[in-house]
Amino acid sequence: MMGAGVSNDAARISADRVGKWFGEVIAVNNCTLNVGTGVVGLLGANGAGKSTLFKMLAGMVEPSHGTVRVFGRKLRQDVGWYRRVGFCPESDALPSWMTGREFLSLMLRLMEFEKSEVDRRVDYWLDRFELTDAAGRRMGGYSKGMRQKMKLAQALAHDPDVIFLDEPLNGMDPVSRKQSIDLVEELGAAGRTVLVSSHILAEVESMTSQIILIDRGKVLAEGGITEIRDKMPEHPTTVALVSEKVRHLAAFLAGQDHVLGVEVESDERVVVRTDHALAFYRALPGWVLENDLSVDEILTLDDSLEAVFQYLTER
Repeated sequence: MMGAGVSNDAARISADRVGKWFGEVIAVNNCTLNVGTGVVGLLGANGAGKSTLFKMLAGMVEPSHGTVRVFGRKLRQDVGWYRRVGFCPESDALPSWMTGREFLSLMLRLMEFEKSEVDRRVDYWLDRFELTDAAGRRMGGYSKGMRQKMKLAQALAHDPDVIFLDEPLNGMDPVSRKQSIDLVEELGAAGRTVLVSSHILAEVESMTSQIILIDRGKVLAEGGITEIRDKMPEHPTTVALVSEKVRHLAAFLAGQDHVLGVEVESDERVVVRTDHALAFYRALPGWVLENDLSVDEILTLDDSLEAVFQYLTER
């Protein structure tokens, strides 16, 4: 997987000094990046400029300055290449009067598929996202999670090579989130280019180790999560572990590498501060198996990028 930070020649998605402003508001400021195959996470707090950058990269919004290319082409000047791009927006604008089947069929017909192929693909993606039973209902009656899955289905149904997923897990239940994460990993392993945005670091970490950090319209860092996190030792990660044997677990963890502090918060929960979250997560399964520890659930309490951005901005 090439991921983020590839050479310009190897990039499927490239942005060269791209900026976008709305009146006096600068949404994206002089961004340059190259993305190859595989899954790459675009991370930033709400309002950081992720959605605007996504729309420019996908050819939906014209940059105020700079150049965006997909497969070396400017999509807004070569619209036939849109068929190779899938886009799942953060905003929800599904037509409430259409049924799920009607909507997905329309999206595929606009891509000029024959009726038999439209029907085949609609059936497959409705089943893949467990929407078959709801396919004949108007989408205005869908739950937020169902609408989110329908947005994902329309982004993927035409089999695109480059896929933009803007906050794709919003509103999903835990099972649907796991299924969607597995699907994203599957697409990346198949050689697609998947750019996923989120303001929750743990979400993206579950899909990829390649990330681009953006704040106030600027790219702050890009590359592997390990590389970036290793540069932030002053900002430890806080993790809560749910356990039936909290005191046994706490006593063991207190002496382990990368554990800065341990607190028994309740009869069922231990809170751990670690200076190297990835090493901690990698070691934890072995510790549990080899030392008869009980861990029923892992919760990352630092689920926003505020501390990360504060550190990088200060630097």
